[in-house]
Amino acid sequence: MDALRRLEVWKRACRLCVGVYRTTAACTDKGFRDQLTRSALSVPSNIAEGYERETTGERCHFLRIAKGSCAECWTQLLIGMDAGFLEPEATRPLASEAEEIGRMLGGLVKHFAVKECDSTPSD
Repeated sequence: MDALRRLEVWKRACRLCVGVYRTTAACTDKGFRDQLTRSALSVPSNIAEGYERETTGERCHFLRIAKGSCAECWTQLLIGMDAGFLEPEATRPLASEAEEIGRMLGGLVKHFAVKECDSTPSD
């Protein structure tokens, strides 16, 4: 787990998750809040799961899941602002961070041997 603790994308994903939990604490739509916090929590959780797997292919699989969850989180943050569930001043930096984490995850997948991953990653 030492390698994971040093991994910048995992640290940033953890901070994003905490930020989402804090930002949604006052959200009155429990369904929306639950969906958003689940997607945010999925990002660092899947990075961690991938780093505990034994093969590069498995690792890439979980990193791709994390990347998808990051896109889901970003989308929900934007919708939450538009719907008036979330304060734009607190939410915009989270949405930007989710976007950047998604790019970082894409780069990390490319870092590993693409041939060992099941398919070519998309950006």
